[in-house]
Amino acid sequence: MARSSRQKEKLLYLQKIMLEKTDENHALTLNEIKELLGGYGILTERKSLYNDLQVLETFGMDICRTRDTTVRYFVGNRDFEIPELKLLVDAIQSSKFITHSKSLKLIKKLERLVSENDGKQLQREVYVTHRVKTLNEQIYYNVDELYSAISDNRQISFRYMKWAVDFSGRQKIVKVERHEGKIYTVSPFALCWDDENYYLVAYDSEAEKIKHFRVDKMEKISITKLERDGAEKFEKFNLAHYAKSVFQMFGGEECEVKLSVDNELVGVIVDRFGPDVYIVRESENSFLVTVRVILSPQFYAWVFGLGKSIKILAPKRVKDGFLERLNEIKCLY
Repeated sequence: MARSSRQKEKLLYLQKIMLEKTDENHALTLNEIKELLGGYGILTERKSLYNDLQVLETFGMDICRTRDTTVRYFVGNRDFEIPELKLLVDAIQSSKFITHSKSLKLIKKLERLVSENDGKQLQREVYVTHRVKTLNEQIYYNVDELYSAISDNRQISFRYMKWAVDFSGRQKIVKVERHEGKIYTVSPFALCWDDENYYLVAYDSEAEKIKHFRVDKMEKISITKLERDGAEKFEKFNLAHYAKSVFQMFGGEECEVKLSVDNELVGVIVDRFGPDVYIVRESENSFLVTVRVILSPQFYAWVFGLGKSIKILAPKRVKDGFLERLNEIKCLY
């Protein structure tokens, strides 16, 4: 058998060729495999390739064979199928908390999980839509830092940012520190994804309450040496319920609100509060439901967006708050 100084690497390059160059629609003959190995400076004979492919198959690679005028080889089952990877690509693209450049890098890595030809399908997915993305490149690493703090039972410190308009020179939108650069120190307990954004749920010892922060607006995150506070607050804390009750994660008072809803909107209620929400028939065309929400402008906007198909019944202060906002908007016109 022909030899070269790279024979010990042959199996590794053979595996690389099979994974990158073959799939169900693109199989290779032994001669084609031999030629590709030669491109890496590895000489081999057809006979030894039979044994090498058998070794890869024994190792766990799904080596499939097809025959037309000759036998061709390709990799069949992989860890991920194309439809699964397309879902992941779309999730990455739709995630506001992942920057555009980081999205492209992640998708490139996903492409390596399939053959080069199948990977082209994932490349096309990148340009399906033009979604708004965060500009904070650091968020990708901030998430990892926050998980580390949770795992190590440590408090974190950070600066919290917001967008503002700068009219001092050339008019532009800038990011500025909240509360004149105050350093926030909190005990992180969970990360959740809502409305395509990442949020940190943490205990604020100074305010003695649970708060949430948008991760893409957190900067200069540092893990402190202090152990976390507020563990007792989270013993019975229901993160799923919290996420459902906080409309787009804006803060406010949590309370129960009674609603009258047209039957046709039952799907909207289920999407927002879950299928276990308790409803009571009000009439032939509507039902009553009581839900826990965070009172905020976003809650009132959600109600307004559903028009005449939903009505706030109680408590009175919530009804009054809704009317007050409607009048404030009406005055602008």
